[in-house]
Amino acid sequence: MRITIAAIALFFLGFANAQENIKYQKPSAEILQLAEFERAPSVLMDSKKEWMIFSYRPTYKSLDDLNQDEMKLAGLRVNPVTNISSTMTFSNNLKIRKLKDKMEVQVQGLPANPKIAYTSFAPDEKKLAFTNTTSKGVELWVLDLATNSAKKMTNDNLNANLGTPYVWMKDSQTLLVKQIPANRAALIDDKKSLPDGPTVSTSDGKVSQNRTYQDLLKNPQDEANFETLAKSELVKISLNGTQESFKPTEIYTAMSFSPDGNYLMLTTIQKPFSYIVPLNRFPMTTTVFDQNGNAVKVVNEIPLNEIMPKGFSSVRTGKRAMTWRDDAPSTLVYAEALDGGDQAKSADFRDEIFLWEAPFSANPKSFFKTKQRYSGTDWSNSDYAVVFESWYDTRNTKSYLINLKDNSSKIIEDRNFQDVYSDPGRFNNTRNQYGRNVIDVENNKAYLVGDGFTKDGQKPFIDEIDLITQQKKRLYTSNLKNSKEDLYDIIDIKKGEILTVQQSANQYPNYFLRNIKNNKVAAVTNFPNPFESLKNVYKEVIKYKRNDGVELTGTLYLPANYDRKNHKEKLPLLIWAYPTEYKDKNTAGQNTQSPNDFTFPSYGSFIYWVTKGYAVLDDAAFPIIGEGKTEPNDTFIPQLVANGKAAIDAVDKLGYIDRNKVAVGGHSYGAFMTANLLTHSKDYACGIARSGAYNRTLTPFGFQSEQRNYWDVPNIYNTMSPFMNADKMKTPLLLIHGEADNNPGTFTLQTERYFQALKNLGAPVRMVLLPKESHGYAAKESILHTLWEQDQFLEKCLKK
Repeated sequence: MRITIAAIALFFLGFANAQENIKYQKPSAEILQLAEFERAPSVLMDSKKEWMIFSYRPTYKSLDDLNQDEMKLAGLRVNPVTNISSTMTFSNNLKIRKLKDKMEVQVQGLPANPKIAYTSFAPDEKKLAFTNTTSKGVELWVLDLATNSAKKMTNDNLNANLGTPYVWMKDSQTLLVKQIPANRAALIDDKKSLPDGPTVSTSDGKVSQNRTYQDLLKNPQDEANFETLAKSELVKISLNGTQESFKPTEIYTAMSFSPDGNYLMLTTIQKPFSYIVPLNRFPMTTTVFDQNGNAVKVVNEIPLNEIMPKGFSSVRTGKRAMTWRDDAPSTLVYAEALDGGDQAKSADFRDEIFLWEAPFSANPKSFFKTKQRYSGTDWSNSDYAVVFESWYDTRNTKSYLINLKDNSSKIIEDRNFQDVYSDPGRFNNTRNQYGRNVIDVENNKAYLVGDGFTKDGQKPFIDEIDLITQQKKRLYTSNLKNSKEDLYDIIDIKKGEILTVQQSANQYPNYFLRNIKNNKVAAVTNFPNPFESLKNVYKEVIKYKRNDGVELTGTLYLPANYDRKNHKEKLPLLIWAYPTEYKDKNTAGQNTQSPNDFTFPSYGSFIYWVTKGYAVLDDAAFPIIGEGKTEPNDTFIPQLVANGKAAIDAVDKLGYIDRNKVAVGGHSYGAFMTANLLTHSKDYACGIARSGAYNRTLTPFGFQSEQRNYWDVPNIYNTMSPFMNADKMKTPLLLIHGEADNNPGTFTLQTERYFQALKNLGAPVRMVLLPKESHGYAAKESILHTLWEQDQFLEKCLKK
């Protein structure tokens, strides 16, 4: 297969023509050695931490994996032959072991050439269900952990187009699956079928704020195909092999059993469909059934939602966030907006939370009202619950401890949710009598597990909190030197047993058992470091300040054996970054980077190039701050330029670099950043922008964290758009984009139009379009070629 690379004739790159037809290339040996590594397995554990499931998958997909049949409908990308997401990443092997055993063992009976997805423990956690995708469709398999054997339960006729195609029933012996209807209609070939008439859309004059979405329905043929692919019939599958029809054909989008297993809540998508919003905003009906499939109550009916108020804290009206209450047999919990869902309206209370007990003959009961937007409830195994609320504009989050005996409440958390230094941690969970994860409370005491970010570094912790007095007692603080410890779970707090993940710059993350009472540690896994060639690379988290005093950080890498004391050799510098918006300088300046994070090179950074004699500043802080009533983007360009200059100044002050040889790069919003830096700053010799959006008038109803629309602040949209300032950009730029980008706003057209503007205005620019790739690149051929492109570009810009 060949790819087409469109480029301007660049004298410094030695190109003579505007286009090249070349085959996929591989990067230099130093980079290729790191890129061609064997991926360690992912690990899934049961709630008791008795079983470990090791799931293996290839390091990369292949182009053939991406070259499958695909239909793009209502925000979905599905394979119409196999009836599963066309972007699904499959595992190809499973191994299991007991936590305290030494070696994992191969699962017996797996299908040949497996493509495994959607793994899920049975309620009793003695079995594990998973799907296997064949060339024709999706099968259901079940792994018996005790016998270490897998068994096929169905033919390859499951429908996974809308996600997980099954759910376990309470008895752990039966599964409810979504099967393709026997009388499914044939798909319409849009290229061959003649339309009956034009496509017409109308507006009733109501104001709305819809973002730019990809892969929407476009015509009646799309509607028919979506309905065909989304419809399923529900069938009960017993582990003894029997099958029983349960519910007729519908578009089932959600299935969940009540904690006691006596009721099933089903949500179905209804018509009319929409051409301007994806399927999660189509009309939906939620009905509760008994175990035999008899309808008990229609509990929610949601109309088509094409009209939304402006703002990230705005929501639709009606019942929302409807789930089963985890600590009760069969009670629904949901929220309703008290402000019409419009954050612009003033209101004493924004949301009201209701409880509705089956069989729903009585009216729902009010449980709690939130002053900000409701964001969830954690239930417990005792007489407590924790209700969460937040508000985006202020970045505030609050947590209320509810005493369920008298419904009294106390605020136990009130902070800026971007303030990681004040994060109290998450409540430790346990499984209750219904098999649901709830807050573990004993004798009015619960436990908080925190990441422990501080100005002096990361120190993960475990706190005991008295739920009556709210007094905290520190039980454990991780103070490892030259390594980092993440607290994965509490196994037995009385015995002091916890499960952790330890890592260092050269130690791959591995699981460990630690006893916090006697401080004994035992390794659970021993995944090797696949990047030995980075072993002697120097790594440091540097701290520096912007010209307005905002504290910044970045992780600096220097080549192995580089003389840091004399630094006679001045290195070229590569900066990789991604801007983030904040509402105050203090949170913007907080550090979450550690020199003990494992050094994991990927195509999403410049770390590879430290092996080729470059200094690399990875994850450089690029905060964009808007305090008070000002918005971050009001001063986006000057803050962006100041962030970059501060980073270069900081490394230059250390004496390591030639500041005339600095390159900057980023992906998505980082690409947008890169194009703007090259447009508005002279600090860079070149830049690499991948899968970005460069013309904000093509995302007129908001982008990233911008809530205002183009007509609210046209000057900001225009000023921030590199496309609008293309005449100012004269610095060498490498543009890369997936040919099938599925990310809202970053249409491939964004890069194509920006390239055309730069080319016609005489800028030195090269554009690479990767066939079959979406927003994140997946195929090995594409990733290796991307690394080759970047390597060639950087070598010629900064070294020749």
